[in-house]
Amino acid sequence: MSKDLRSGSGMFSRFLPSRADYTNLRRSWRSDLLAGITVGIVALPLALAFGVSSGVGAAAGLVTAIVAGLVAAVMGGSPVQVSGPTGAMVVVLAPVVAVHGTGTVPLLSLMAGVMVCLLGISGLGRAVAFIPWPVVEGFTLGIAAIIFLQQVPLATGTAGIPGHNTLLAAIEAASGAVAPTVLLTLALVVGVAIVMLLVQKLFRALPASLLAVLLATVAAELLQLDIPRIGPLPDSLPSPSVPVIDPSTLGSLAMPAVAIAFLAAIESLLSARVAAGMTGPDGAPSGAYSPDRELTGQGLASVAAGLFGGMPATGAIARTAVNVRSGAKTRMAAAVHAVVLLGIVYLASGMVSRVPLAALGGVLMVTATRMVSRRTVAAILRSTRSDAAVFVLTAIITVAFDLIVAIQIGLAAAALFTLRKFASLSSVQREEISGPRTEGDEHIAVFRLDGAMFFGAAERILQEISQVKDVQVAIIRLSQLRMLDATGAHALVEVICALELRGITVLLKGVRPDHLTLVTNVGVIRSLRHHKHLFVELAAAVEHARSHVRRNAAYRL
Repeated sequence: MSKDLRSGSGMFSRFLPSRADYTNLRRSWRSDLLAGITVGIVALPLALAFGVSSGVGAAAGLVTAIVAGLVAAVMGGSPVQVSGPTGAMVVVLAPVVAVHGTGTVPLLSLMAGVMVCLLGISGLGRAVAFIPWPVVEGFTLGIAAIIFLQQVPLATGTAGIPGHNTLLAAIEAASGAVAPTVLLTLALVVGVAIVMLLVQKLFRALPASLLAVLLATVAAELLQLDIPRIGPLPDSLPSPSVPVIDPSTLGSLAMPAVAIAFLAAIESLLSARVAAGMTGPDGAPSGAYSPDRELTGQGLASVAAGLFGGMPATGAIARTAVNVRSGAKTRMAAAVHAVVLLGIVYLASGMVSRVPLAALGGVLMVTATRMVSRRTVAAILRSTRSDAAVFVLTAIITVAFDLIVAIQIGLAAAALFTLRKFASLSSVQREEISGPRTEGDEHIAVFRLDGAMFFGAAERILQEISQVKDVQVAIIRLSQLRMLDATGAHALVEVICALELRGITVLLKGVRPDHLTLVTNVGVIRSLRHHKHLFVELAAAVEHARSHVRRNAAYRL
C-alpha cells in the first residue's frame, strides 16, 4: 500500500465507527437499554408532532426518527446524541414544503445531508465555538416562539395557511376558528399541558409527553370528539429509493438545501457540545465528542432519511438530555431508541393514527416554553447592553424573517459590538521622558501604543498622533501593542509619512518579534527616514532623538 493511500485511509478512519465506541458497553448495557427505551417513548409524540408541523406528515417524522436516529447513533461523533426531526428544522422546512410541495423533501434531505458531510470532512466542525452565546440563545428563543406559534392552527382546529409568516398565520388561524371545534381542541391542549407539567413535577421518571398524548387520545375516543386526527400511518418501514432528480428542481432547491445544511450543522454541534458537559444519574460526565465526525454522521443520517422518504434530521437537545439523564453511556442507547420507534410502527400504527392533532400541538407548545430558561434570558439581559441587544435582535429577526438571516445578522452585530469594545481598549498615550531632563527635551514626543491597532482603531490613533505641535522628533513605542493587522500597519506608515513631511523625525521602538514580518512587508520600516531609526531599547531611542535636536539647534546657529 502506498504512503498516500495509507495517509488517505487514516484521514477518513476518524469518521468511521470503531470498537472504541463501545468500550464501556459490557458495564453499561443495562443502563443504555433502559435509557434507549425511555428516549424512544419520549421521542414518539415529538417525531409525530414535528412531522405534522413541518407539513410533511406524521409518517415522515416517524421514519426520520427511526432511520436518521439509527444512522447518527452509529456514525455520529457523540456517544449520547439522539437525532431526528427537530423544531428548528421544522421552522426552516415548513416554508419550503409550502412552496415546493412534500415530494421534494426527500431530495432536499439528500442534498442537505451531502453538504453537512462535506462540512465535516473539511474540518469545519469546530467553527461552532465561534458563535457567541447571546446569538445562540437569541436564535433558540426565536425558534421556541416560532414553534409555539406554529401550533396555533392545531390548537384551534383550523387548517392553517402554509407559506405565510408564522405570526400572521397564527393570527389568521385563531381568527378563523369556529365553535365547537375550537373549544374542544383548546381543552385538549390545556389538558395536555396540565398533565405534562404535573407529571414532570410529581413523577419525573415517567414520560410526561407520552402520558399526556395517551390520556388526550383516550378522552377523544371515549367522548367521540369530532376533531382532526393524525390519520393513517404506515404499518412498516418504506423501502429505500433514490428520489427523482430533476435539474430544474435542483436549482430551485439549492438555497433551501444550503440553509437546512447550515442549520443542521449548527444545531447538531450545539446539542453535542451541551451534551458533553452534562452528567448522568451517577454524576459522571457524558464524555467528549468529535465535532467533525458529528457532522459527517448527521449528514449521513439526513441522506439515509431522504432515501426512506423522510426529512432532514439534526441532533435533538431535548431527547439527548433525556438520554443522558436516563443513564446512557454508549451509542447503544440512541440505537435502541430507533428500534423502539420501529417496533411501534410495526405493532401500533393503527392506535397512533387516532391521536388528535391538538394533543401534538399541546406537546410542542409545552416543549417550546421549555427551550429557553428564564435564568438564561435574565442573565443575558443583565450582562452588557451589547450582548442584550444581540440577543433581542437575533430573537426578533428569527421570528420576523428567517433563521439563517437571524444568525447572520446576530453574528454581524456581535462582531460589530466586539470590535467597538476592542477598539475602545486601544489607545495612544504621550509619555514624559524618564530620567533627568536635558535642554531640547520639550521638542521630543514619546507615544506609547496600547492594546490593538487594527482597522477598528487605526484611524483614531492616526489622528491623535498626527496632531502634535512644536515637535522635532517623535518616538513611537510599540512594545505594548498586543495586536497589529495590515490596516494598523498601514496606518503606521501614514503616521510616519505625515510626520516626516512636516519635518518631524520618527523613531520606532520595541517592534514585537511577531509583528516584525508584517511591518516589514507593509512598508513601515521602509517609510522611516533611515533604517537605523528602529530601536529595541527606549534609552537608546531617546539618546538618538536628543542628538537630532542638538543637530537641528546647531544648524540654526
